[in-house]
Amino acid sequence: MKVLLTAILFAWFEIVSSQNLPHGFFETSKDIGNPKVKGSTVYDPKTQTYTLKGGGYNIWFNRDELQYAFSKIKGDFILTANMKLQGKGVEPHRKIGWMVRASEDDDAAQMSATVHGDGLTVLQWRRLRGAYMRDPEDEIFSVKRNPEIIQLERIGKTFIMRTANSGEPLQELGRTDMIDMPDEALAGIFVCSHNPAVIEQGIAWNVRIEKPVPDNYDGYSEKALESRLELLDVFSGKRQIIHTDSGRFEAPNWMPDGKNILFNRGGFIYTIPIEGGNPEKLNTGFANHNNNDHVISFDGKMLAISHHRDGMPGGGSTIYYLPLTGGEPKLVTDSTPSYLHGWSPNGKEVVYTARRLSNGPSFNIYKKTINGGKEERLSFIESGLDDGPEYSPDGKYIYYCSTQSGTMQVWRMKPDGSDKEQITFDQYNNWFPHISPDGKWVVFISFSDTVDPTDHPFYKRVMLRLMPVSGGAPKAIAYAYGGQGTINTPSWSPDSKRIAFVSNSK
Repeated sequence: MKVLLTAILFAWFEIVSSQNLPHGFFETSKDIGNPKVKGSTVYDPKTQTYTLKGGGYNIWFNRDELQYAFSKIKGDFILTANMKLQGKGVEPHRKIGWMVRASEDDDAAQMSATVHGDGLTVLQWRRLRGAYMRDPEDEIFSVKRNPEIIQLERIGKTFIMRTANSGEPLQELGRTDMIDMPDEALAGIFVCSHNPAVIEQGIAWNVRIEKPVPDNYDGYSEKALESRLELLDVFSGKRQIIHTDSGRFEAPNWMPDGKNILFNRGGFIYTIPIEGGNPEKLNTGFANHNNNDHVISFDGKMLAISHHRDGMPGGGSTIYYLPLTGGEPKLVTDSTPSYLHGWSPNGKEVVYTARRLSNGPSFNIYKKTINGGKEERLSFIESGLDDGPEYSPDGKYIYYCSTQSGTMQVWRMKPDGSDKEQITFDQYNNWFPHISPDGKWVVFISFSDTVDPTDHPFYKRVMLRLMPVSGGAPKAIAYAYGGQGTINTPSWSPDSKRIAFVSNSK
């Protein structure tokens, strides 16, 4: 479901991709502290992976030696990456992680989220220039051995470290306030051998630098954040950014040819090759107020859209369909608001979320044949919200999300609305279940329990999670800054191995 943006038409902005920069997300790399053995950072734009080699006596006492890839960043930020030290190593306290520094000086104030060679995982800091590093045991926080995912967030003067093993939600490991860190600081990834005569090597992938906005930021009336189109291997967790834009685009569909992605931007629909490049506008006729509810039919021939009609109730979202190659849309629903979410496998019906005031103020799930007839109501929630209906490929179920049990959880029901069954049961608010083409997996987006269960706002820390269609423990497969527009529509690749999604940054 999507509310009409207050400003529909935007000009395309210059496209900037980290793939085209020598150091990816970072402006430069260098040794800090003049270590005896010189280090290096190599960025592979194809895999978007960093290989760091570094020496250094230590990152401790009143000065540091390390190899550092970094950029200048002003204000608040969220730094997230998968990281791993390679090989057996010489010293158990060799280190890899995120670091924020006041300057390139070896004795600069700094904050580091660090994983050691022996698995010790700590948030450590030098509060003032030339001061001794604080021993982690001086503060009370837990230690997690050998996490793969490391996150360091800055909120004003406060720094927060979170970690996770593969498949887990991020957990806070430590936080502290920093005294001598300027508003504009250096931020990046590092490696240190903890031995002046030795070079150690580490790798970092899924590296993301995200600039958040205040919690009260209105994603509709205020300037949109940068959007990044990402491809994610759901089994390895490896991500690839293929397109970046300084405005807002949303809700990618992977097209049936497996070679292109479809998304909406500024009321129009665009396609782009999975290798990236220049987006091309799809001809949708008069429909120029399209939102992020667009779905490709199972046979790959048709595209259904939600286009807003001016002067209609509830924002005027109306469902139409047209050939996937483009053309003039045909009306499906005349009553508004109607927010499209799925096709039936036979291509004869669509399922959608709608509010009909004659049935009360809540949004419920409906279906209707594309060639006329009366819409059929499938859910009957009286308060809260049922949303995001989508057929399984075999046509046996409609998966959806509902606040019926208090928080937003994933449910499924038979196509006639019978046998409703809840399939997720956790503290998160789980939205928009999408079923893989092979019918084995469901992926969905999870918001924290601090978000209103009936809301899926822009610009929040979210997870993408994966689980078998029959249920079970969901597995975290990506940590992103996004929300509304990240994964509103079916976005699986035809081979059921990858998904496309959108993340954001200021």
